[in-house]
Parts: sequence; C-alpha cells; structure tokens
Amino acid sequence: MSVINSDYYMPNPQNATRKGDTLGKDDFLRLLLIQLQNQDPSNPVDDREFIAQMATFSSLEQMTNMNKTLEGFVQSQANQSLVKYSDLIGKEVSYQVARENDQSTETSSATVTSVKYDKNRQLQIGLEDGTWISEGQIVGVAKASEKQVEEPDQKND
Repeated sequence: MSVINSDYYMPNPQNATRKGDTLGKDDFLRLLLIQLQNQDPSNPVDDREFIAQMATFSSLEQMTNMNKTLEGFVQSQANQSLVKYSDLIGKEVSYQVARENDQSTETSSATVTSVKYDKNRQLQIGLEDGTWISEGQIVGVAKASEKQVEEPDQKND
C-alpha cells in the first residue's frame, strides 16, 4: 500500500477546490510546483515520473480546451434550432396530442404562426389556434392549404 508523503500536502487545501470539487489545469500545475519545491534534493523525482506527470497535464489541458469548444458548438446548435424551426412559419404541421382518458394519441393539423424558447430554453412552436407544441410532437409538415380569398370587383372607369 502506498503512503502519501506529507511534503505533498498543500498549505491551504480550500484554495485548491473549485466549484463542483473538481481539479482543473491550474490546480494540477500548482500541485506539480509544490511537489517540485518540496522534493528531497538527495532523492529527486524520477525523470519518467516527471515526464508522465507533464504528459498528464498536457492531456488535461487538451481535454479542457476540447470541452470548451464542444460547449460552444452545442450552444451554437441550440441557437440554430430556433432559426431552423422558424422555416415552419406559414406551413401546416401534423402533430400528436396525448389523450388524457385512455393514454392514446390523436393527430391534429394546424398552421405554424411562431417559434420561441420557453423559460426552460425548450423550443415551442405556436399554432394558429393559440396552441403551443414541442418539436417532438410534430409528425409531418405540408404546404399550408390556401384559403380562397374573394377579391372585390374593381371597376375600370
């Protein structure tokens, strides 16, 4: 069983903890510097161990950068879904609604009038009758049926 040498203890461990009790690259570097400052000069850290620690740090930094990039990508995709679903405005959608009494679904159709995010950042699609549905309820999209509009007779004088 390995024993951790007390030379590796940090003087103030509260500073090392971060939100969520995870260690980041700055914490890793701080630990590495403290280890190097407090090592026994007659028994320095093995070169292979030091190289392994530096490789671990490099991997941690790359994963942190990749995570930031992916978070940005996910946010951009979420923002694009609003634009994507705005193409439904003016189109007729078929959507499913759950019946309360027998746990079955019924399909209805209506024309989309608006698209928005609700307070929980869930995409909502507004229909001409004032109903709001989620994108998961949509089962079909069609060109809106055109209603005949009678134009008044124009007299040419």
